Amino acid sequence: MLSDKLKLHPIVPFVRESDFAVRKPWSYPERRLLDYLLVYIQEGTCRFWVDQETYMFTAGQFCLVQPGSLLSLEGLTNTVTPYIHFDLCYNRQRELSFPTRPGQIDLSAYRHLMQPTIRELYGLDMPVHVQPANPLKLKETLLQVIEQAEQQDPLIQLKTQHFVTDIAISLLEAYYQGPSTRGHSFDWITSYFSHHLREPISLEDMAARANLSVSRFSIMFKQRYGISPHQYLINMRVNHAKELLTNTELSQEMIADYCGFADLHHFAKTFKKRTGHTPGEHRKSKIPLTRA
Repeated sequence: MLSDKLKLHPIVPFVRESDFAVRKPWSYPERRLLDYLLVYIQEGTCRFWVDQETYMFTAGQFCLVQPGSLLSLEGLTNTVTPYIHFDLCYNRQRELSFPTRPGQIDLSAYRHLMQPTIRELYGLDMPVHVQPANPLKLKETLLQVIEQAEQQDPLIQLKTQHFVTDIAISLLEAYYQGPSTRGHSFDWITSYFSHHLREPISLEDMAARANLSVSRFSIMFKQRYGISPHQYLINMRVNHAKELLTNTELSQEMIADYCGFADLHHFAKTFKKRTGHTPGEHRKSKIPLTRA
């Protein structure tokens, strides 16, 4: 059933600001957003804080920050981060809205300009670290938006609006799990694991999300991926740790925490068992990332 918010605010995307940002290590102080921000990390490593949660991003990953969120950004290395600020819904005063600047946290005077969130519109929780089903297509579409957004030609503007609609659809499709699809597809698994990598994830929770018994879920998961859910999750944690060891100067303690290991000892033991190297040896030798 269509939400009241969606009835009042039809989907008519509007690109407010975009850039193909190429920067040396950088930081952007805390602010709160009125609109949506989609960032693609094309090169480098970033650390973002969204609503007091810390997120690490490496090359090839996407970040979506929704309206009302408290945000600060940091590029830990040289980075290339194409991004767009955009409205998803129509607001007749949208020309008055703006990408907020450092220190703009109290937006009570601009509530009439704030976009509704995905949860308000669709009742859907979408993570900050979004993982679309087709990341290459999303990247190409985002770059097309950035290339065309500043052009004033009416036809180009219509195409840009269409591209942003495509972006919204690809993200919604990746996370929508209605009763007709959940349990028949495991496409949500990778995104869910990635978003909750730092947290304990139980087999019971996974099975419940798939509307399956624990035993049936385990069997179907292994048929799909060739390994157990636990082993799949450990592989993701180790691979993320490889990326952080190679591309950042974060301490091993912080990497262990970000990747969901119980402590440094657990991290070191698991890492060496999976890769044949200690975390320190991996960092010193800059061993290329290979998927476990």
